[in-house]
Amino acid sequence: MNDSGNDKYLLTPGPLTTSLATKRAMLHDWGSRDTEFIAITGRIRDRLLAIAGVEDSHAAVLVQGSGTFGVEATLGTLIASGQRTLVLENGAYGKRIVAILERIGREVSVLSWPEDQQVDPAALDAALGEDPSIEHVVVVHCETTTGILNDMVAIGRVCGVHKRRLIIDGMSAFGAIPIDGNSVPFDALIASSNKCFEGVPGMAFALIAREWLETTEGNAHSVSLDLYEQWRGLEANGQWRFTPPTHVLAAFDQALAEHREEGGVAARHRRYSANRDILVSGMRELGFETLLADAVQAPIIVTFLMPADQRFDFTRFYDDMSARGFVIYPGKLSIADSFRIGCIGALGPAEMRAAAAAVKATLEAMGIGDLASMATNQASSLNRTET
Repeated sequence: MNDSGNDKYLLTPGPLTTSLATKRAMLHDWGSRDTEFIAITGRIRDRLLAIAGVEDSHAAVLVQGSGTFGVEATLGTLIASGQRTLVLENGAYGKRIVAILERIGREVSVLSWPEDQQVDPAALDAALGEDPSIEHVVVVHCETTTGILNDMVAIGRVCGVHKRRLIIDGMSAFGAIPIDGNSVPFDALIASSNKCFEGVPGMAFALIAREWLETTEGNAHSVSLDLYEQWRGLEANGQWRFTPPTHVLAAFDQALAEHREEGGVAARHRRYSANRDILVSGMRELGFETLLADAVQAPIIVTFLMPADQRFDFTRFYDDMSARGFVIYPGKLSIADSFRIGCIGALGPAEMRAAAAAVKATLEAMGIGDLASMATNQASSLNRTET
């Protein structure tokens, strides 16, 4: 599927492999005040709202920077000093949300689960029932620490019953995992250009309920990360307050067009799911084990447990895979030694089969010939963590 020349395939959660057309969209210089560039910004905002089905209720606010910039901008703008927020945490990105809230001086409570377990809506229900001071709930839709998928419909239902505002970090899900304002009545959804929409890094965005956004003037802890003021500027004249990442926006505009041409969220979910299934099947045939049960494994990135075979050296494995044209991702777990391989980007079945073949060839080069006997050390890793 990839037509990007001699670039390596990025089997990561972003940046990721982009189409040649998306790359070519960046070969033009745009004036930030030009009518054509303002039209690009407006087209992107409208398209994002339509994908989420919230055109009539929410505003799309764009901001320069990585996805984390977007998370901090959204939290800092929407949550006023003195308001308490509950973070549902089952991985590194949930922990990062807690760190942001603490750093900017917001009151925060935390419900935590192990990295290989989903957020429990029943525990959320109990927590909200016990603590009326909680005004907002923040959760990561797909926690790429492991690739686990949290149940947004159930979480949204609980927040609705208790009348608490829901903020979703949809960074590694929006665009490929179905979610919309009808099935999940979210108050804010945050994502970025370089994940499931297959754009390039440099821009994040938040889809925010207008009735909430309108009340947030003066909340922000930062001038440049003030989404209220950014929104006012975009609404007034379609322009960014500060120099926009023009080439990133042009690439994202093209990537969104390709997303629509492919068939939208449903089609992208099918392709990524097929990528995941090919990858997992191929890796299991080689003796690798996945951390997560299949039922909670999102089609975004897969965590594989380190083999127990003493001949397996991850640094060499990583370097050899890169030399064969595939860039993978180190693990980020506290509960087990692991590494991760992504399923997203402008990749399809042919690339995923080639990746599995590259893993096989790399193992053979490491002298691991009896691949089927390569058991993992999952149990021992978990036991070491608990003691």
